[in-house]
Amino acid sequence: MNVRVNRGPFVRGLMTLSMLCMLFVLAGCGSEDNEAGAKEGKIKITATIGMISDIVREIGGEHVEVTGLMGPGVDPHLYKASQGDIRKLDQADIVFYNGLHLEGKMTDILEKMGAKKTVVAVSEDIDKSKLRSGKDTGGTEYDPHIWFDVKLWMQASQKVVDTLKESDPDHADDYTLNGEAYLAQLTALDQEVRESINEIPEATRVLVTAHDAFGYYGEAYNIKVMGLQGISTAAEYGSKDVSVLRDFLIDNKIKAVFVESSIPPKSMEAIIAGALEKGHQVRIGGELYSDAMGAEGSESDHYIGMIRHNTKVIAEALK
Repeated sequence: MNVRVNRGPFVRGLMTLSMLCMLFVLAGCGSEDNEAGAKEGKIKITATIGMISDIVREIGGEHVEVTGLMGPGVDPHLYKASQGDIRKLDQADIVFYNGLHLEGKMTDILEKMGAKKTVVAVSEDIDKSKLRSGKDTGGTEYDPHIWFDVKLWMQASQKVVDTLKESDPDHADDYTLNGEAYLAQLTALDQEVRESINEIPEATRVLVTAHDAFGYYGEAYNIKVMGLQGISTAAEYGSKDVSVLRDFLIDNKIKAVFVESSIPPKSMEAIIAGALEKGHQVRIGGELYSDAMGAEGSESDHYIGMIRHNTKVIAEALK
């Protein structure tokens, strides 16, 4: 005697759901296998700011897989690590960061991670006598914006070369060759910037920006630099800071100031409005990249392009 079993809509639905789950699992496994196969053997590296990510890609080449935490327009002074960031740091074989308290509240996290994996500050080997003090302009011991002196950034780049060679000796020769090629490009860039700034008449060779990020640039390339805020954007500016900078522009007949991609322009707009009220016209000379590089696909989406862009904008506005 045949008995017909009535599975009912609930049972049929459960079977369908089980089948779908199996398909998703299989698809996921296939995707993960493909991704793992494509990246097999590569060193996983996480870097905090874009300028460091760029160094690592240039020097690591095909042997590294680089993940950056802070993209275009991001202010590292105010950045707070998300759970996703912590996961990226945990999954990395090597972590590179700037140091000198640029990363603000992330510094403690990075230093603690150094107990269980390779965590390197690219500023670590730079002679402290070469660093600008930050105590008078933001409270940190040193000014962290070392990438604006190309020669200092060459030392940061060498730190990446040395770290990769030590961590992956099988490809040490490749890291050496890539490093030499990149350092040669930076040597040429340093000379290029120097020549461009020297073309600006000395009387108008004054760079006024939203915060004091360009101090190394000023010292390296002989241009006076003034910022409304200190070296960290976490330091608030007041009405006195605005009036002092406004009066400087008027007294020295400065015609252009600059906004920064990672800082809202309202602070510089306040300076311009204040000067105009006193009969002195100041314009925005252009947008500079200070604590972050440009958007992907732009001329400033890599370190060399960023420095070239800034120098071109400054030179054209102040000439």
